[in-house]
Amino acid sequence: MQRLRIVFCGTPKFAVPSLNQLLEQPEFEILAVYTQPDRPRGRGQEISFTPVKEVALAAKIPVHQPAKIRAPEVEQELRALAPDVIVIIAYGQIIPARLLDIPKYGWINLHASLLPKYRGAAPINWAIVNGETKTGNTTMRIDAGMDTGEMLLQQELTIGADETAPELMGRLADAGGPLMVETLRGIAAGTIVGRAQNHAEATTVLILKREDGLIDWSMSARQIYNRMRGFKPWPDAYTQFRSQTCHLSGVPVSKDEGDAELADGFRKPSLHNAALRDDEPGTILSGGGKVRVVCWQSSLLELINVKLEGRKQVSAAEFANGARLQARERFGKR
Repeated sequence: MQRLRIVFCGTPKFAVPSLNQLLEQPEFEILAVYTQPDRPRGRGQEISFTPVKEVALAAKIPVHQPAKIRAPEVEQELRALAPDVIVIIAYGQIIPARLLDIPKYGWINLHASLLPKYRGAAPINWAIVNGETKTGNTTMRIDAGMDTGEMLLQQELTIGADETAPELMGRLADAGGPLMVETLRGIAAGTIVGRAQNHAEATTVLILKREDGLIDWSMSARQIYNRMRGFKPWPDAYTQFRSQTCHLSGVPVSKDEGDAELADGFRKPSLHNAALRDDEPGTILSGGGKVRVVCWQSSLLELINVKLEGRKQVSAAEFANGARLQARERFGKR
């Protein structure tokens, strides 16, 4: 049986399970790997390989790292390789239209959403932020648009109620490897027919920005918690406290928990208590070893950890003790 000749384009950890799966299949031949150039990373700014490059080198696959994939010499390389298919997963560059006809079966992408929902960058993060309870992977044949190409296969995954973006990304990456293998086998056998997306149902999300992590205390505690989960590890969820940037983690508490007594002279909060409803969003309630923040409609977010800029992360109780919080003191005020 003739082996399927593949070029693989990818960069981060999310692409690694798929590359590993393809390398394990005897009917696939990985001709080359394209990944982003080596760049300085971390505090020491040491040059490090991309996760995909590390796997490719270990498998003795030729690695190409063009600064721009649209460069004429890259087109010449790809045409000389004459792949049957190019698999592209989180590569990090836009593919120009003139390269799309190079592989016989096209460029096949693994996108971490149930297209046409959440086209664009950071679909995993925004699914969590928006409170979705399910997501998934879609394999698709890319075209000149942004995630607008015909869909091939889909798989659905449930989003855990407390799952963070890195945790969900890991599960989607692991599930995506077998899905890509199944997709390529179906393409080669002629058993998979692409389905056009319903563009009227499409939603598009943008790449994350630092300001996305700024907490809006006028949101509900659940909405803020979703942002804390979805914006890990970056931009994370942060606010202002006494003119300092303050990163927070926490969980929404139920009505019963919210009605619990708070010690140290602070008022007893009640979700049915007009006094609590009068507190402005961002008001800090501390006592009894707990720190809670008033959110929209007096919902409460119980803090777990706090990290002031330039300091180490501490528990919420340690933060409250060190800060000597004043009654009705608020987050979000400079």
